[in-house]
Amino acid sequence: MHDLSRPDGPKIVAVANQKGGVGKTTTTINLAAALVEHGLRVLVVDLDPQGNASTGLGIERSDRSQTSYELLVDDAAPEDVIHSTGFEGLSIIPATVDLSSADIELVSNEKRSFLLHDALRQTAMDAFGWDYILVDCPPSLNLLTVNAMVAAHSILVPLQSEFFALEGLSQLMLTVREVRQTANPKLRIEGIVLTMFDRRNNLSQQVEADARDNLGDLVFETKIPRNVRVSEAPSFALPVLSYDSNSQGAQAYRDLANELISKNNRTST
Repeated sequence: MHDLSRPDGPKIVAVANQKGGVGKTTTTINLAAALVEHGLRVLVVDLDPQGNASTGLGIERSDRSQTSYELLVDDAAPEDVIHSTGFEGLSIIPATVDLSSADIELVSNEKRSFLLHDALRQTAMDAFGWDYILVDCPPSLNLLTVNAMVAAHSILVPLQSEFFALEGLSQLMLTVREVRQTANPKLRIEGIVLTMFDRRNNLSQQVEADARDNLGDLVFETKIPRNVRVSEAPSFALPVLSYDSNSQGAQAYRDLANELISKNNRTST
């Protein structure tokens, strides 16, 4: 019987917002961990030169000789760049600061926007049997983010519950529209997830109301709370689901994973 929680072929989701500090990496790591709890196989692709997703999943800098940079620039084989983590079913293609020069190095490559798309769809990837591939994008709308958008089926946008949160979204949506017109007509918005949400704070409530007024069903029901456990977990190289499984933050990411899975079941049936 077909397992409804498994998309056909890996579902590729780019986690993107050109604004820094909105919870992109935290969302990537913890959503991946929550999907793995469902028995799904998940690959995280770290496309941020800061390499925080790699650090947060326990990949030491000394172990990052083969990374997403080699995948894009040197055409490295998937089996050489994919690292297992300490979590069953969860692997990562790590990143280093080398990636920060990728924009300049790839500018003369005719296929520069399609490098990640092609790398994730080569037949060598099929053997791994991923259900989801989550791409942690850098905090800018550069060539790396465009590669993620061209490669992805959809974009998940973490939105910090603060003043001006919606302002930056228009630029992101404009880039999505351009990518749809030029390279990936099927790209869609998976959803907007409100992060660092404080329900006692009027501003958080106002941002939620504005987001739902403007974006309607695109906004996930799940809100990720401002939670000290979520902030502490990366310094232990753990997702919050392992660091404090019963915390509010861990439960919120489980709810987000459930929502993502059921959303994809509806669109695939």
